[in-house]
This record gives sequence, C-alpha cells and structure tokens, in this order.
Amino acid sequence: MKRDWDAIHDDFRAGVLSIRAIATKHGAHEATIRKRAKAEGWQRDLSQHVRAATNAKLVRSKSTHLDENLPDDDNALIEAAADSNVAVVLEHREAIRRWKGIASKLAAVLTEMDVNDNNVADFARTLNSGVDALGKCIRLERQAFGLDDKEQNDEPPERRLTDEELEARIEQLSASVA
Repeated sequence: MKRDWDAIHDDFRAGVLSIRAIATKHGAHEATIRKRAKAEGWQRDLSQHVRAATNAKLVRSKSTHLDENLPDDDNALIEAAADSNVAVVLEHREAIRRWKGIASKLAAVLTEMDVNDNNVADFARTLNSGVDALGKCIRLERQAFGLDDKEQNDEPPERRLTDEELEARIEQLSASVA
C-alpha cells in the first residue's frame, strides 16, 4: 500500500495528533513514521500556531490566523488543523450541553421525589451519581471553553512529554537499572 507521506508529514508538523493517531489515520505503523521523521528531521513545530488559530476561530468564529513569517504551505496547514480543532471543540461543547440537560432533568426529578425509609438509599445513590455527573460536566465545560488555567492538568508529568522525550527518559531509566 502506497502511503501519502506528504499528508503524514503535514499531520506530524501540525503537532495536533499523536504519532499513534497519525499512524491510525493513515494506515501506517508508528515505528515507520518515527523512523522517517527522524531520518528526514521532521519537526512538530506548528502546534502553537494551530492552537492560536483555533482559539482565534473559536472567539471570532471564522477568523484566519495567518503568520506573515511563515510560508503559505504552513499557513494553509495551520488553518486546516485549526478548522479541524474547532469542529471537535464545538462538538464537545454540544455534547456537554446535552449531558448538563440530562443532569438537570435528574435534579428536577430528585427535587420532586418524596424521600422515605423505603427509598432513602436509592435516593442517596442517585443524588451522588447526579452530583458526580454534574461536576464532570462542569469540569469538561470549563475545559471546552478555556476557562481554567492552561497549566492545570490532571495527567502525570510523563504524559505531557513528547514521544522523543519519553523515549529518552526510558533509555535513561533502563541504563540506570542495568
């Protein structure tokens, strides 16, 4: 099967998708992409531009974010990746809105429910689940609308490393064990 290496290279440079996601999208092996990227010196250097363009589009709904210091190909790649990101963010916002509606319906039912000795345990479990669901919706909504600090992240620090940084860290740890 012939690979579209230009498209793979564009996805790699945009820095939006993980190498695993790029491999899945293009039907390639991660290792093959990594080897080619290393051999050809590919850089994942447009991710900040893509993020800025995405934010600009979310705020202005159709604005472009061209950087006069970048070649036209890079600007086109940034715009395409930003459009894709915007679609995902808007889809997430809609899903969160639906789930908040469900949580609101549950709250309305619980508000009207007559609690007695026979149903207090079920009421408590349902209330706990509803509060948990609402908390998750609020957290997701804050993320989707960019209301929290960018530095707040529940992932462990090693999850924020690039693939190359992870590989270097693994080699370092392996050498220290041996």
